[in-house]
Amino acid sequence: MNVIYVGNKPVANYAFVALMMFNGGANEVSIKARGKAISKAVSVAEMVKRLLPGLKVKDIKIGTDELESEDGRRVNVSTIEIVLTK
Repeated sequence: MNVIYVGNKPVANYAFVALMMFNGGANEVSIKARGKAISKAVSVAEMVKRLLPGLKVKDIKIGTDELESEDGRRVNVSTIEIVLTK
């Protein structure tokens, strides 16, 4: 499956990558993010849906990853995966 990990770049960059994947023949693209980037991942999915009519949200998965902070503590970080399909 084609996966896009959303981070600090602008929304348009990730949307462009998703468009290239779909135009390159992909039938499914997964957009993944965690923490503060979750809202950006939702924006990416909505932008791609607007630019490519006919796309559907196949699945949305939410969860929690346990990470270790700089000072050694365990921290829970929310995650999201949005699967778009033709």
